Amino acid sequence: MSQCGNTATDTTGAANAIDEKQILDAAYQMLLAVGMRRMTMADIGRRAGVSRASLYRRWPNVRAVVAALMTRESAAVVAVSFGTPGKNARERLAAGIVSAVRRTRDHPLLRKIVEIDPEFLLPYLLERRGSSTDAQLAAIEEVVRAGHLDGSVRPGNPARQARALLLAAMAFVLSGSIMAPPEDLASLDDELRQMLDRYVAP
Repeated sequence: MSQCGNTATDTTGAANAIDEKQILDAAYQMLLAVGMRRMTMADIGRRAGVSRASLYRRWPNVRAVVAALMTRESAAVVAVSFGTPGKNARERLAAGIVSAVRRTRDHPLLRKIVEIDPEFLLPYLLERRGSSTDAQLAAIEEVVRAGHLDGSVRPGNPARQARALLLAAMAFVLSGSIMAPPEDLASLDDELRQMLDRYVAP
């Protein structure tokens, strides 16, 4: 998972001169320290070593910065989770989704948002897909298509199958901790693995 980086001073003020990693790392630190509602663009800029005006040239507000941060962290989770080897695509698919569920559920960023600023997530759950969801769907669909080719995943519309798989995974991410105590989450995730495997099995 991405953590904090070094800061540097923005001397040009130009949006294209800003090191995005440095800004998102600063936002990450601020969010964990005080939560999103208490963060300001000025706070992020001071911690990152850039001017508030420079930040506004790239993002309109704190919510947009946090959305970009979530996209970055989600991409890191997907990259690690779906790099898991398996004997066939179906095995890689189930293992990758379960790994992503665990990593996302335990991620400090998501935990802080759920704890302090849960309303930030509501539009992405009830109204529209964000770029993180689109990237997750693309990763799942890619493995589903590989499963169609190697015969380990039943035939079907790969985009539709990916959406169903992600919907199941989202429930385990967001509600797993209220359905089972911490010591039982691993067993609950094993149930998810079996559920996913049987759903896509030929």
